[in-house]
Amino acid sequence: MKLILMGTNDFVVPVFDDLANKHDVIAVFTRAPKPMGRKHILTPSPVHQWADGRGLKVYTSIKEFDSVSDKPDMIVVFSYGVILRDNVLNAAPCINIHPSSLPKYRGPSPIRTAILNGDKNMDVCLMAMTAEMDAGDIYMRKNIEIADNDTNEIVEKKVSDVAIKMLDEYMSKPADFAAIPQVGEPTFTRKFEGADEIIDWNKLPIQIHNQVRALGCGRTKINGIDVKILKTKIENNELRIVKIQPSGKNPMDWKSFLNGLRGADIKYGE
Repeated sequence: MKLILMGTNDFVVPVFDDLANKHDVIAVFTRAPKPMGRKHILTPSPVHQWADGRGLKVYTSIKEFDSVSDKPDMIVVFSYGVILRDNVLNAAPCINIHPSSLPKYRGPSPIRTAILNGDKNMDVCLMAMTAEMDAGDIYMRKNIEIADNDTNEIVEKKVSDVAIKMLDEYMSKPADFAAIPQVGEPTFTRKFEGADEIIDWNKLPIQIHNQVRALGCGRTKINGIDVKILKTKIENNELRIVKIQPSGKNPMDWKSFLNGLRGADIKYGE
């Protein structure tokens, strides 16, 4: 089968790699390179780097879609982050992997939102692409568990593993799968920003724990020191800091950080 793949983030790469091993990938669309790191070096997306490594044709603007000379049998979209227009949607059957229990959590951050809200499980949906965001009919759902200490990265890996199996099953005989409309009132996610990482110590321990594992860190002051809390756990309904990174220093375990305070009383948020 001739495929066009559209995606951006790193957890998409194993899924696209599996498809490329089994099908003819005629083009890959991904987001344009972005400045990264302190030096703001222009860096291609993980999908872009993967496609380059396999010698595949890469496009970094959806406006270039009509310049693809070969006609695809199918277009597969996964964590692309770009609105598709009719010229794409009408070019071939266009399917999407969306990691949420649709119509719950449409939009750009379903996994982080599920973790932040303390959800214990979620669906991975294989769906038809439509002009309306994440509103297409569902061909297949698979449920995955979100464990109490699962981070965004861990859940992304679970989603990738399930997506590989779903696409393999679906693409072996697409006609066998009925398109089932979404039922219920949709909810929507948003992009998270740096301000979302700031810890409010008035929140419950489990809420702060969920914040850290969803967003990758929580920012705060401890004894006047700017820190990023990188890993936490809940013990006896209390928040325990496991890994922390003081400003300008390397990540360290909580005990090492406390040793640097030389026995001073701990003051959070100050």
